[in-house]
Amino acid sequence: MYTILKKKWLPVLLLTISSATVSAQQTDTLIRLKDAVTIGEQRYHLLQAQKYNIEAAEGNVNVVKYSRLPSLDVSYQAGVSTANNLIGTFYPTGILPISGPPTSGNKFEPGTGSAAAVLLNWQAVTFGERNARINVAVSEAGVQKAGLQKERFQHTINIISCYLDVLLFNANLSIHQHNIERVEANLRQSRVLANSGIKAGVDTALFQSELSKAKIEYINASRQLETLQWKLARLIVLDHLPLPQDSLFLFQLPSMPFPANSDFSLHPSMQYAQSQFSLSQSKEQQIKKSYLPKINIWGTGFARGSGFQADGTLETWEGMKLNRYNYSAGLQLVFPLMKYGEAKRQLQQQAFLSKAAAARLEDQRSELSVQQQIANTTFAHSLQVASETNAQLKSAQTAFHAMQIRYNTGLVNFSDLIQTQYNLLKSELDLKQSYWDAWKALLLEAAVKGDVTIFLNEIR
Repeated sequence: MYTILKKKWLPVLLLTISSATVSAQQTDTLIRLKDAVTIGEQRYHLLQAQKYNIEAAEGNVNVVKYSRLPSLDVSYQAGVSTANNLIGTFYPTGILPISGPPTSGNKFEPGTGSAAAVLLNWQAVTFGERNARINVAVSEAGVQKAGLQKERFQHTINIISCYLDVLLFNANLSIHQHNIERVEANLRQSRVLANSGIKAGVDTALFQSELSKAKIEYINASRQLETLQWKLARLIVLDHLPLPQDSLFLFQLPSMPFPANSDFSLHPSMQYAQSQFSLSQSKEQQIKKSYLPKINIWGTGFARGSGFQADGTLETWEGMKLNRYNYSAGLQLVFPLMKYGEAKRQLQQQAFLSKAAAARLEDQRSELSVQQQIANTTFAHSLQVASETNAQLKSAQTAFHAMQIRYNTGLVNFSDLIQTQYNLLKSELDLKQSYWDAWKALLLEAAVKGDVTIFLNEIR
């Protein structure tokens, strides 16, 4: 008896446990839109990379600022060599010069020598060239920061858009499931009518074909849904399929957006274009300062040792000692006379780049202005369409129920019923699509205004 009960109830128990597990997994995948946005901003790899670029750019600013400090070099050297010398000048490229008086001949006995020095070099006055280089570094960091804001804003828009896509296709999947149930009900009814002789048996075969079509549409909708879920998972960096928890988007319409605003100065795209223009102008200023004179302050203390004595004798190892000490200090004015021609040509090139950056800035402003008009038109028309699809669905539902009664009583044929059923399916899909279009239009409004809170504040 126990064995029979075990065989009978064990599969049921396993099925119950399996269903509970699946349900738990589905619950774990539910995610709210605001949480998806937050997680995506925190985890998305390209945003992390952009943050590192900002840190590198800010580090470069510190590097350039550090050049204000003087350099201090300490050196010591020791060697073994001969000291044969002549009076005269030569250009010592690749040849080590020898200090000291001329010798009467060549002697090849080597002696030791040593030297030590401390050299301080400070570019004290650059007439604005150093500050120009710092400004360029600051502007480059500003471009990276503006780039991060632009990428973060666009990524948020992408997450919301994909979230709405997943929501729509998930709703479509439910609609296709209900459509399968309607076809199955009609199939069962056609068998009853065929057995009673009210309808021909061929209707049963036709309904069986319609059932296969409905199942194929369901499978295709399921494939599209899973594809979009993986896309959303990629955007928010999840290793499982997310399922939207905020489903009211497809049951209510958004309110009217804020009035049109022609000031796009705070838009991330405008700020990014403005930062590029500012960087180009900073480079112009750096080029202008590059051919100005510079004042260097230097100071040094040094010592020498040599095994070659002043009386001509050689004491080989005495050169390892430092026995002559000196110091010096001074100013140096450097004016790069030949730099002007090169800088002038660089300035002409950079001026054209600045004009190009200014043109891109104006083009971005013009594009946002046009997109604002398109967004307003799209939103207004989407609300009108949503209102009509509601009326369309109510009419389709009434027509289908009436046609179903007429079919069951033998007053209409298979084609009439299937056509009204198709119209009902299309109306259900169109209604969800119209609500989805309205929210997409509001998202476009938010994208154009550069303020995603316009959309997020509508979530209730």
